[in-house]
Amino acid sequence: MIKEEQLSYEKEHLKETKQWLEDAAYTQGNEEQKLLDKIGKLKKASKGKYNEELETEEKIYNIVHKNLERYRESIEQPYFARIDFREYRKKEEVFYIGKFGLGDMTKGEELVIDWRAPIADLYYSGTQGDAYYRAPIGVVQGELSLKRKFLFDQGDIKDIFDEGINEIILKSAIDDSGENALIDEFLKINLEQSTGRKLKEVVATIQKEQNEIIRAEKNAPIIVQGSAGSGKTTVALHRLAYLLYRYKEKLDGQDILVIAPNKLFLDYISEVLPTLGVGEVKQKTFEEFAIDYLKLKGKLYSKDKKLQNVLENEDSEEVKYITNSSKIKGSMVFKSIMDRFLLILERESSNMENITIQGFTIFEKTEIKRLYVQDMKHMPINKRKDEIKRYFSLKLNEKLMKVIEKIDFQYEYQISRIKKQMDDCPERRQKLIEIYDERDSFKNKIRTEGKNEFDAYFDNWKGIDTKNLYKRLFKEEELFDELTDGVIPKKLWSYIVETLENDDVQGVIDSDDIAPLLYLKLMVEGVPDDKKYKHIVIDEAQDYSPLQMCVASMLALGNSMTIVGDLGQGIYYYKGIDQWEKLIDDVFRGECTYIPLTQSYRSTIEIIEFANKVLKKQKNNLKPATPVLRHGEEPKIIKYENNNDFAKETDAIVDKVIGSGKNSVAIIGRTFDECKKIRDIMKKNSIYDWTLIKEADKNIKLDKIIIPSYLTKGLEFDCSIVFNCNDQIYSDNELDKKLLYVVLTRALHYQYVFYNGSISNLLS
Repeated sequence: MIKEEQLSYEKEHLKETKQWLEDAAYTQGNEEQKLLDKIGKLKKASKGKYNEELETEEKIYNIVHKNLERYRESIEQPYFARIDFREYRKKEEVFYIGKFGLGDMTKGEELVIDWRAPIADLYYSGTQGDAYYRAPIGVVQGELSLKRKFLFDQGDIKDIFDEGINEIILKSAIDDSGENALIDEFLKINLEQSTGRKLKEVVATIQKEQNEIIRAEKNAPIIVQGSAGSGKTTVALHRLAYLLYRYKEKLDGQDILVIAPNKLFLDYISEVLPTLGVGEVKQKTFEEFAIDYLKLKGKLYSKDKKLQNVLENEDSEEVKYITNSSKIKGSMVFKSIMDRFLLILERESSNMENITIQGFTIFEKTEIKRLYVQDMKHMPINKRKDEIKRYFSLKLNEKLMKVIEKIDFQYEYQISRIKKQMDDCPERRQKLIEIYDERDSFKNKIRTEGKNEFDAYFDNWKGIDTKNLYKRLFKEEELFDELTDGVIPKKLWSYIVETLENDDVQGVIDSDDIAPLLYLKLMVEGVPDDKKYKHIVIDEAQDYSPLQMCVASMLALGNSMTIVGDLGQGIYYYKGIDQWEKLIDDVFRGECTYIPLTQSYRSTIEIIEFANKVLKKQKNNLKPATPVLRHGEEPKIIKYENNNDFAKETDAIVDKVIGSGKNSVAIIGRTFDECKKIRDIMKKNSIYDWTLIKEADKNIKLDKIIIPSYLTKGLEFDCSIVFNCNDQIYSDNELDKKLLYVVLTRALHYQYVFYNGSISNLLS
């Protein structure tokens, strides 16, 4: 009875809030139209010239338009939670928490608190009783008497869940310590929903361990080790929204870079930030970003294409060269080799000449060398040269005047000799005129061409092309031997040189060469602080090389980074990161916060436990994630005899999925070649239409797809179907252990594993 009264009260409060929102949206809409009309008239009157009043009105319009958008978006569901909190020595207050802060400006009241506001931390991390939150003024202490969650259905409150009342203990689920596991019923209901086409915001169901990461300080790198389904991507994106809210005076969307594994993944996460009110954040793959930065032209041989080659190539010797080349180019050992190369380059650059103008020395090479080798040694090579040029430019006019004085002196001597040696006559006068003209022409030449010769000296001295520098590193065998000291075997070196030459001829950009090229450019030219990003997010970080992580850190102001990944899903085993501790020491010099996410929210207990069988066989000693208590069907292993048999079984599965109110079904093949065969099988035998997903695809519909294993990273489906998990296709090696673990952790509700022949030993 009490709950019914409370539900009735909340429904009435929602009705009042919605009415206020509709009124506010109407008022703001009228205000927006008035501003548009006024701006139109001002633009017409200004005729393209600057107008201060126009600029002011446009700023006001942007504020009004943004408020109007938030009002309209919030009408359906203005908030998702309520907390009752009494600050010590004050009265108890009720706070409703929503995706956006909504305030009544006329009354000076905040009707809905933004989920990122300091007090909203009580909803995510507070417990009933004594509680506190951190605010700009310091720690605020008090008593939290209510945490209420609202379950909405078509714009109305369907149910309410109060912490301590609706939390339930499922006796059937016991964790490793033997303790009863506690589950949030509200979370359970949300997790049981079908997946959509895109990743969604989850502000209503952020968990305590996730909230602590989201609200962590900005000015230090954070590494999050999160198993499949732990919400690490969602956490990273919500953290961005939080940072932009908290540091809104200093941080803008354009100051942030999100680095994601591929274009499919970028499309999948594309709606999260906009729905959180965040726009203009640069989201790119590492390859895309680096190619833009380096201004490279050519056809990209991406990391996914290379992995496809590794998976499908039957020449084990060639695979060995491909993977070893990739490993060395992404290693910190290779960074050390390039550092030694830069020292040689610095030494060569210090063999400079005097700066001369028409034969007159204006700056001595000893002074240039002192500045270059000693005074400015802490700067990147080209930055030093720029600073030396800037310093000398301040003295250039004075130096040129001294040269002109020398010219005057030299010619004055000639003129005096002629006047002494010759009597006044037409011939003497003509000779003097010629000397005066020659002198004036020479002086004029110093004035007009002196700056050009000065600039030409520095252009020639500074003329380092990063790409040519990189080629030189490999092409000069004697130099390479000096730099590597036998670390890279001769055969591997020859393979790398040959590959580089072939790529150059064919206009191919190998993804493994991009990080070294970018490193050289940054070390030679430097990165001004105003060109660095104020925060960088890297997702699926385990698949990046240590050198890529090093380069990314060079572009992040103050090493402000959020790095999320899962070593258990490190399918780029030949170049990726296999130990976070080593990355922390080598790249961040120990100055980094490491946080593991221990819960898995995506899949049912049965699916997670099935996948954990494979995880436990990996060499990384990762502790398997604890699944949130949501039960479902056991994954089914099905043997099929022929292609028609597989198609019929799959059609029956699709019927079942659709019948249960779910949508997305993915058939997962190990390689792209295998996926093409699956497409042909389904086209011939299935009653459904299936879409083959390719690496180059920029967006996908998840309804019924056929997708290679390595492109499923970060994606999730209502149902996943592994095509042929036999002992020939998924064998007992580290790559297949990681691939299969990725494949087996994509399903939210249903998991099917087909095989032909003998089942893979990884599932035994």
